[in-house]
This record gives sequence, structure tokens and C-alpha cells, in this order.
Amino acid sequence: MDLRLLRCFVAVYEEKNITLAAERCFVSQPAISSAIKQLENELNTPLFERHKKGVTLTDEAHYLYPLAVRLLADVQRLPGLFQARTQCLTLKLAHFPDLSQSALATVMATLRAQIPHLLLELVDHDAPADARLTLDMFKQDGEIFLPLWEEDYVLCMLPDHPLAQCDSVRPEQLHEHDFIECPPCEAHQQTIGLLACDGLAVNLVAKAEHKTQVMHLVQAGYGISFLPTGVLEAANRLITVPLDGPRMFRRLGLCYPANKTLKPALAEAVKALSQAAIAPD
Repeated sequence: MDLRLLRCFVAVYEEKNITLAAERCFVSQPAISSAIKQLENELNTPLFERHKKGVTLTDEAHYLYPLAVRLLADVQRLPGLFQARTQCLTLKLAHFPDLSQSALATVMATLRAQIPHLLLELVDHDAPADARLTLDMFKQDGEIFLPLWEEDYVLCMLPDHPLAQCDSVRPEQLHEHDFIECPPCEAHQQTIGLLACDGLAVNLVAKAEHKTQVMHLVQAGYGISFLPTGVLEAANRLITVPLDGPRMFRRLGLCYPANKTLKPALAEAVKALSQAAIAPD
């Protein structure tokens, strides 16, 4: 349907006069009369009853009017909607699953505040993405790692564990305690290596691939383990004790391509995060 016909109809409906509607639409009176006649033919229904003083609205005109107004308004908004979409900066960001939720929220808030019209999509850590929030150990060849925050490892346990009353724990105090291991974790391997040097060992009772799984096992009473502070933000039941020994920590940040021109959204993200202070609560 020709939208011009609907505009003429709305003008005649609101003015209730062909002459006034023609002036409003900047067309001749015969032209607007012809438009109304064409619309009536297309809809196969009369819309106005013409008389010397103007027009009388039919029931069909009353039914059509709100529909026509809404349709014309939607059409008028279309260019603005597509203009807004072209102004959006899209960024697909993958992130490591076991990290500080408060730090992640700070990163998201920073991007939202610093990048107008950002259309952000979060995906799994190993999914294709423009950039990744991850550990420095997962930096790949051809990538730049922008450090954003660090998380210390602390010993965690249930409140009734014998070590829960200690202000700090020396490595040798872990000897023969039930321990939950996360095999990919450098901190766990470092602890086990320190004990082995002195002929000591923990009692490995369980293994888990992710830090959150380790936390669940500790909460279930399987034993003790070292976990980064970011993972423990929501673990209110657990007691945490620092290790009296070499510092164990992990560094998290943004990995992004080093050998190609960055898309606008990613370039803005790198700039914003480089200037931000990201720290877990």
C-alpha cells in the first residue's frame, strides 16, 4: 500500500474537511480526493461521506485511523533505528570461568561507561572472540596480554578443620592433610613440589578441573585446598588462611591480537581498561 494514501487519510480524518486536508498535505483538492478514493477502493470500504460542509467519518474510518497513525509513526522511526544500529560498536568478549565476579563486573561497568553505543557479547573462554579476559598463562603467540588485576592464593577449609585457627600456615603443616588438587593449577603444583623437597606430602583425596569445583569439594568437607581470593568471594562458609612461604598468585587481564588492526570497539576497550583500576572487592 502507498503510504501517501494513509497520510492523506489521516489529514482528512483529523481536519474533517477535504480543502483543509489538501492545504495541510501541500496538494490540490482533486489530488487528495483521488487519494481517498483510491484508498477506499483498495480497502473495498467507504471511509468518508462527503457533503458541502466537509466529510462525515464512517465506522471504518474510526477503525482505520489508529492503525494508520501507528503504521506511519513506525515508518518514520525506521531510519533512526537503523542509524542507531550503525552507530553501535560490537565487541565479543570471552572470559575465564573461575575469576573474581566483582572484578568482572568492574570491567563490564568500565566498558559501558567509557564506550558509547557498545554492543557487548560475552561468550565462553574457548569460543571465538575479539578478545579474552583470562590468565596470563593462557596468552597465545601473536597476542598481547594487558594485566588488569591479581588474585592471591589462600588455604581454605571448613571452620572445624585443625588448621582453621592458624593465623598463617607453613608448607610443612600441610603434611598428610586431606587435599583437593586442581591439576592445571601452578599454585597446587608449587605446593606439592615444596613438600616433596622435604620428603613430605599431602593426602590427595579428590581432583577437579576448575577452581569453583574445588571450592564445592572443600565446602562438602572433602579436605583443604589453595584457591584464589576471587573464586572465594561467595564462599562465606569457608575459613581462609595465608601461606607462610613464597607468594602464590595469579594474574588476570585482557588477551587481544597483536598482529592486526583492532576493530574500533576493541581499540576503545583496550584504551579504557588500560586506564582503569580493576581490583576484586
